[in-house]
Amino acid sequence: MSGRKKITTICCLFLIGLLWLCGCGSPSSDSKTDVMAGSESSEQTEQADGLVYERSADLLYAENFSIDYYKGGYKLLKITDGTKILLVPEDKEVPENIEEGTIILKQPVKDLYLVSSSVMDIFSKLEALDTIRFSGQKAENWYVKDAQEAMQKGDILYAGKYDKPDYELIVSQNCSMAIENTMITHSPEVIEMLEDFGIPVMTEYSSYESHPLGRVEWVKFFGALVDKEQKADEIFKEQTAILEKVTAAEKTDKTVAFFFITSNGLVQVRRTSDYIPKMIELAGGKYIFDDPDDAETHRSTMNMQIEEFYDRAKDADYIIYNSSIDGGVKSIDELIGKCSVLSDFKAVQNGNVWCTTNDMYQQSMSIGYLIEDMHEMLQGESEDHMRYLFRLK
Repeated sequence: MSGRKKITTICCLFLIGLLWLCGCGSPSSDSKTDVMAGSESSEQTEQADGLVYERSADLLYAENFSIDYYKGGYKLLKITDGTKILLVPEDKEVPENIEEGTIILKQPVKDLYLVSSSVMDIFSKLEALDTIRFSGQKAENWYVKDAQEAMQKGDILYAGKYDKPDYELIVSQNCSMAIENTMITHSPEVIEMLEDFGIPVMTEYSSYESHPLGRVEWVKFFGALVDKEQKADEIFKEQTAILEKVTAAEKTDKTVAFFFITSNGLVQVRRTSDYIPKMIELAGGKYIFDDPDDAETHRSTMNMQIEEFYDRAKDADYIIYNSSIDGGVKSIDELIGKCSVLSDFKAVQNGNVWCTTNDMYQQSMSIGYLIEDMHEMLQGESEDHMRYLFRLK
């Protein structure tokens, strides 16, 4: 080889090496596995705990949890509040020197106390209701049919609401862990009592996700918990495929008000940072309320006086009444009976008044379908195939 060719070859190899090093040092922008700011890397943590790190789950939208996999079938689930859950295979020992405070669960996981109502649909879709022994809802309050039937058969027992659990029942039947939503932060004494009885508590933060499909992606968290990752991926891909189809269509930019009339005569609307306004936007519409100041709060709703609601929403192209709270209404006249000023609204006069089905909130794995319903509403398509919206007449 000539001197010039040798130099050229060496330079090329050097450049390839540099590019390879840069690639290894730059994590993908889509990877959100390190959800806790300032936390140690997974690899450092596993070495300290005597575990050997293999990989982390790929997450597209969710920002409030991560899943790490280790040799031997061990898994570490991490939540944004600092909670860590180590899943130990049935035939393996608990590693030594595990970080203090880590929840340790032996697989297969069973005897869960499910308080967070939006998570029941996840377990139903994962075909994992047999891992739940206790419910924070009574059978008649479930719109998830499988859960209602399991309670009627006695496979799942009512163990009290989040703030008043039946401690005696839960303890006597060896509850392995309580799954709460963020409402439990208002009752810290319940967490303390459960932990005093040796029952660990985790809080799911799907409601904190900034993207609607971030909520759906929590199916991966619970899929890992019950050892059904493949099923979880299938469920998530089904919803992302719907979103891809909807967002490929042209936007209408028609305005939408989403609301509920409270028992004391106020109007409850969603904050712009909530997932419902984002769903309206993804469907091709525009949420009528624009409050940039609420972007930093995790509260999903705010109450308005009737007068303010009238001023800000009377010219909305569409109005959607949220019936998942009070059982809903059956006609425009019934809705106007709750709030007489609605008769002056543009949407009422044009017949663009819609209502959600009662089960909308509990059907947490169907967010893609609700976005599709909103899209079809905005496009003026037939409501025959809609699942979670119907027109009031």
